[in-house]
Amino acid sequence: MKDLKHIYYLENLLQDSCNDLVKKARQKGKIAVGSVCSLIPEPLLNLPGCFSVRLRAPRTGSIEMGTYYMTSIMCELSRAFLERAIEGGYGYLDCIIAPDACAQMNRCVENIEHLNLCSNEKFFITYSDVPMKSDDTALRHYVRQMKKYVLEPLEHVYNIDVSDHALRTAVENHNQVSALLMKIGEFRAEENVKITGYEFAVLCLATYCCPKEELISILEETLEEVKNREPDLKNPYRARVVMVGSEIDDPDLIKLTEEAGALVVADRYCFGSFPGREQIAINESEDVLTQICRHYMITEQCPRYMNTEKIYQRHDYVDKLAKKFRADGIIYEQIKFCDYWGYERAFAGKIMREKFGYPVLSVDRPYVVGNSGQLRTRVQAFVESIEIKKIRNH
Repeated sequence: MKDLKHIYYLENLLQDSCNDLVKKARQKGKIAVGSVCSLIPEPLLNLPGCFSVRLRAPRTGSIEMGTYYMTSIMCELSRAFLERAIEGGYGYLDCIIAPDACAQMNRCVENIEHLNLCSNEKFFITYSDVPMKSDDTALRHYVRQMKKYVLEPLEHVYNIDVSDHALRTAVENHNQVSALLMKIGEFRAEENVKITGYEFAVLCLATYCCPKEELISILEETLEEVKNREPDLKNPYRARVVMVGSEIDDPDLIKLTEEAGALVVADRYCFGSFPGREQIAINESEDVLTQICRHYMITEQCPRYMNTEKIYQRHDYVDKLAKKFRADGIIYEQIKFCDYWGYERAFAGKIMREKFGYPVLSVDRPYVVGNSGQLRTRVQAFVESIEIKKIRNH
């Protein structure tokens, strides 16, 4: 297929946390809000006058200093983030708003705070308690935490408008970007796809790492481009898979998977479109913040939610994605030493294989995948096993 018009530009943007679009927004006087987890609702970080940047550490090399402060048994993602902060890579941030969700990421953010690695005059860090269950009591607590540790600090320190009107505006902008992205992603459900999983991963990742309004025209053009794109006459992929798991903030992992023969047709991982780019429905009769928090609590697929209903919901959600996008198998991945996804990967992989009947590849991986020969070999073997199963069934 012909290369997408904006793909090279977006690939270059993703090479730096403080990319050109971030710099442009900062020059306009907007507040850069660092985010480390999807459990802080994105619209709250994208109110008029500010924009969210999901932390990443592109082009990571050595993480010796991050390991020094956090030990070698902490996940490499949190160590890489701390390493990048020590290098000065997050000095452009005006604040970091973190949930008290993952102890390892909290340790990373605490070190950033303790070592004074972000030197902007009004820089601050907050931590909020987020739910582990999804019921009315948890929702009320969630709303209180978001008020106290997200909205109030932004208002008091940077004079950000946190009114209901501002929240509605943020949701509208979020939904506009999400709708465009999801329409592009729908083309992955076609038999002979017009967009690869890698290309979609680049587009989706950019919406987490750049001011969203700067991407609207790019997404609009790309949607029209994909609609009229001529797919390859011969499908170059031997299997279709759903990718499920922890943070994938480097689309090279998706590229490696597809080069090994497995087209990634759906992205149920942190930084993916499911559920992070689903529409947030808002009515006129109820408090906006409550509606936003309810949406995130109900749709969130993070294994930090440990009540039985949410565990079953995660399995059903992956099953629905696999059916909708006609996947032949599922790949569960986690960054090494990730506590939540380590448990989820082992348990869910067994359930999806034995109860739902899907071929499942289960891998733990380093933060920097690069051109991992071992991972490539495992994906290739998984694709071959799917092909053998198809032959036997016929």
